[in-house]
Amino acid sequence: MANTYDVLFIGSGPGGYVGAIRAAQLGLKVGVIERQYVGGICPNWGCIPAKALLRSAEIFHYIEHAKDYGLVAEKFGVDIAGVVKRSRGIAAQMSNGVGFLLKKNKVDVIWGQATLTAPGKVTVAPSAEPAPKGALAAGEYTAKNIVIATGARPRALPGIEPDKKLIWTYFEALAPASVPKSLLIMGSGAIGVEFASFYKAMGSDVTIVELLPQILPVEDEEIAEHARKRFEKQGIKILTGAKVSKVVKGADSVTATVETADGKSQTITADRLISAVGVVGNIENLGLEALGVKTDRGCVVVDGLCRTNIPGLWAIGDVAGPPMLAHKAEHEGVIAAEAIAGKHAHPMDKLMIPGCTYCMPQIASVGLTEKRAKEAGFEIKVGRFPFIGNGKAVALGESEGMVKTIFDAKTGRLLGAHLVGAEVTEMIQGFVLAMNLETTEEELINAVFPHPTVSETMHESVLAAFGRAIHM
Repeated sequence: MANTYDVLFIGSGPGGYVGAIRAAQLGLKVGVIERQYVGGICPNWGCIPAKALLRSAEIFHYIEHAKDYGLVAEKFGVDIAGVVKRSRGIAAQMSNGVGFLLKKNKVDVIWGQATLTAPGKVTVAPSAEPAPKGALAAGEYTAKNIVIATGARPRALPGIEPDKKLIWTYFEALAPASVPKSLLIMGSGAIGVEFASFYKAMGSDVTIVELLPQILPVEDEEIAEHARKRFEKQGIKILTGAKVSKVVKGADSVTATVETADGKSQTITADRLISAVGVVGNIENLGLEALGVKTDRGCVVVDGLCRTNIPGLWAIGDVAGPPMLAHKAEHEGVIAAEAIAGKHAHPMDKLMIPGCTYCMPQIASVGLTEKRAKEAGFEIKVGRFPFIGNGKAVALGESEGMVKTIFDAKTGRLLGAHLVGAEVTEMIQGFVLAMNLETTEEELINAVFPHPTVSETMHESVLAAFGRAIHM
């Protein structure tokens, strides 16, 4: 029957479209239900357009410091409309690319709002958003397997709900009509510090308020402290162990009351406030309650193969819980597709999932932090190597940074790697591969790294953990 599938994915984000393509490759009849953006948040309003903005900020930063490279640059400035136009153009290109890939792999796109009405049955209501060319219309659809891939949305704090004008989420922050002279950011996770970097480079006076004692709470303490010093050196003001308890809106500004752990408070007035206090899974209005689907803290509960407690119902990506990262969603899409197809799917080891933050400086990590390794009872060896000891980094004018590696002292197994500095988001995958291959320190030490490259800092960090660093 035309409306019957082997598998339906609800959501076309990184998890949904990748899982759908993999399922189609395995010979299944596949459909993807989408209500708003082909490709989901990541290419449209998340990862990709944000990186486009940050690239513009990075280039502007280099132009501002042209003299440091023996160059002369005059009469330059920020055209925020042009910056946003470039970002939105790239987002459209990526979204169109996802649509092309789905069509190429013969995956049907069904346009509308999905509701689970019974096991294996979905009712799709019309969407307010215009359907892309070739999409199937709303109606009743059935599938042997249904994969929930509905993603997440910005978390809103009571009393500080975003209004799209004075209080922004990442949606508004990605497409500003103008650069605010002053900006207050609640939250210092990846979203918060990336926007702090962008708007500081664009000329805003930026203040970050973080509830926890350190910024970038999921990162290694030493790396987070290094990043904090770099941010503060750029002029970004940071308040940790503090929270925004109240916000009063003015005609074109907000005044926030910020309370610290010691009971003190202060008021901060800024043109705009960005709420970057995390995201919450999109589990509402899907019919999960009626089917008895188990959820926990706003996310669908799944096992290692992304199965829910209801046979034939799966969940992947942000809606299936942390870490809420696009690449995690993609791999879960593949895991679910292969499990549905009866292949030998491999459960994901979440400890092997790298995290990347594209602020200035960049931050990347995988595995255990030093603190978590100690808490887990490991006897560890820790290696550190600064970028100042690397010729390529110095030649690039990027000598501020470091690589930190953590090993099990008894077995030599790499437990974690943490990097801060230029282009470290492109370097972390070397350590990810090493951990997946259960590489020991001996194998990493014997590996030949090309010279001159910034990646040599990775090798030196391993050497340093075992008392063998050459350039330090």
